[in-house]
Amino acid sequence: MITTPKVALVTGATQGLGLALVEGLAARMAPQDTVYLTGRDVDRVTQAVGAMPGGGAQVRGELLDVADPEAAGRLAARLRERHQGVDIVFNNAVMRVGPDDDPRRIVDAYTEVNNFGTTRMLRAFAPLLRDGGRLIVVASSLGRLHHLPAELHDRFDGLTSLDEVDEQVAAWRDAVKDGSARAGAWPGFVNIPSKIGQVAAVRALAGRRRERDTERGILLAAVCPGMMNTPTSALWWDVGDAPSPAEAARALLNLALDPVDPAHYGELVRDGQVLPWSPTARTRTATSQ
Repeated sequence: MITTPKVALVTGATQGLGLALVEGLAARMAPQDTVYLTGRDVDRVTQAVGAMPGGGAQVRGELLDVADPEAAGRLAARLRERHQGVDIVFNNAVMRVGPDDDPRRIVDAYTEVNNFGTTRMLRAFAPLLRDGGRLIVVASSLGRLHHLPAELHDRFDGLTSLDEVDEQVAAWRDAVKDGSARAGAWPGFVNIPSKIGQVAAVRALAGRRRERDTERGILLAAVCPGMMNTPTSALWWDVGDAPSPAEAARALLNLALDPVDPAHYGELVRDGQVLPWSPTARTRTATSQ
């Protein structure tokens, strides 16, 4: 039986978890398949591709800065022309923030990558998914309403479009910039509202695509890789005993390559378990219906 070669893409893939995802995909996919390693610096992309172990799928580099409003769409158009579709997309690009960073100074760049970059990728690549495809947003267990005061839950709960998500993220961003967020109920750690915005984006798009995606065996989900031993995490926490990016990538690769569990669709998943979006929702296991 002749099968169509598969195509995978990882954003933010020149280091850390993104690089580990590319390596893991290439190792587990077939020689006729292609994995795109993307990043915003051409030299780092070239070096990362050159350092890939041999065997498995072909790894190709592509320049992609998700903070550029047009970049995701341009790359999606190129891959449509080359391959007529994609099978696996990991939205992993992230701007990291340290304890000494002033949120008011970095929030513009931070949201352009982490939030608007996410919705740009969802808009550009969801239409390219082939039957059985996976579109996975790397987020965090912080991306749940549990970590917001109840008075702010309606900002992100029940959103029905990516435009609505962008509007709420922009409103929070502007409140950080003018200082009103600090005076109000918003958490001071910008990672919390940002991750909630990412998960809200997945939920909003899933609400529109669920029926058709279910028929086609497509998975759209957010994923929490857990704490990792990386230099950035070490600025905030003791990560001496935390998994390496390669170890953390295993559960994400299983989500991308193993048979789809319908319970995962539109949800935030960690180690095969669906994490509840709100404090009133029940935790579901991967086999729950």
